[in-house]
Amino acid sequence: MPFTVTMPKLSPTMEEGTIAKWHKKEGDQVHAGDLLVEVATDKATIEYNALDGGYLRKILVREGKGAVVNQPIAIFTEKAAESIEGYVPEGILPAMPTKEKTEILTQGEMQRPMSAPAMQTPGFAPESPLTHYEFAFPTKEAESRSRASPLAKKLAKEKGIDLTTVKGTGPQGRISSRDLDLGLPDLPATFGRRGVPAVLPGTYEEIALSPMRKVIAERLSQAKTFIPHIYVRQQVDAEFLAGARKQLKAGGLKVTVNDFIIRACALALREHPYVNSGFHAAHQSILLFKTIDISVAVTVETGLITPILRHADYKNLGEISTEIKELAARAKVGKLQPEEYKGGSFTISNLGMFGVSDFCAIINPPQSCILAVGGIEEVPCVKEGQVVVGKRMNLVLSADHRVVDGAEAAKFLKTVQKYIENPALLLI
Repeated sequence: MPFTVTMPKLSPTMEEGTIAKWHKKEGDQVHAGDLLVEVATDKATIEYNALDGGYLRKILVREGKGAVVNQPIAIFTEKAAESIEGYVPEGILPAMPTKEKTEILTQGEMQRPMSAPAMQTPGFAPESPLTHYEFAFPTKEAESRSRASPLAKKLAKEKGIDLTTVKGTGPQGRISSRDLDLGLPDLPATFGRRGVPAVLPGTYEEIALSPMRKVIAERLSQAKTFIPHIYVRQQVDAEFLAGARKQLKAGGLKVTVNDFIIRACALALREHPYVNSGFHAAHQSILLFKTIDISVAVTVETGLITPILRHADYKNLGEISTEIKELAARAKVGKLQPEEYKGGSFTISNLGMFGVSDFCAIINPPQSCILAVGGIEEVPCVKEGQVVVGKRMNLVLSADHRVVDGAEAAKFLKTVQKYIENPALLLI
């Protein structure tokens, strides 16, 4: 008899998934335990093995398409020759879209305050392309604002002279007819014209959000709305840090600036345990994490993920560097295990490799803090009363003001500064 295979729930926070790849095709026999499908969830791409044997008769959700948890994705039969005509798949049918505003669902990892209303996305829609628009190149320069006599303007127009190129000899620089002999032709500037565009103004392409990007949109919208962010900035001297990294590289040890930052934050969090904290919105209570587990933001093709360096304060610089490289490599191909990205007590986001001076990051709930790291730049600095070229780096700490006060955030950031400006402390 026919039976239905539905979208499995492959992580505690998974609400929907996208079919990344079918490993069986319609008509194939499938044995229990066979690799059936790869599903892209909100965090990673996970392989799903068949629970029961049978014959794959019809694929309901094709590769690249999404389905909510428990939505039918395929129809199987116990025998190859069985008919599936008239069979109605069992499971949750996909919801029909409506014109109402879409409610953003609260994720299990971040609970909304009980008194807060459900968030909604504004019902904005893009404007339609300009269907009756006809492209044309400008044929005249902007009207000259030069002071000129009526006769001079008339003659300039007849002779094709640009009045902005004429110096007037009359009162207050007024241009008269006798000044036109030194004027230049009034010709339009083409500046390497590239031809006529083929696309109408306002034309756009609409791209569906990936499961990961949907969760990012929901969580960060909630975080920015419900968490009172406070930002504390600090510029640090990165001269010795750059030197230490260069010395390690000369010895065959490749360590990134981010590795130093992680080590500095891990040690600073030991000294400032209230920064290693979070906020439980449903209980209106503070979470004091007992271990220092640092989440590191990593950009992947479908969005952003934060693999976690557990017990970061117990690991030396080399161990941190090795583990982060390995976690980041698996994150980029969607092979992280749930325990490798769920949780964490503090987050670091570094955009320095893109040449960014500084930025303000959004807190990753339920954590209370995230550190945004800019690039190392050569800037004028005052040392011993002299202006010299120095290396500087900007740090911006975003903190949840319900948990971390400005004074505590400042103390933590100054401790991080101490370790970065004295990198030998990070090597012991």
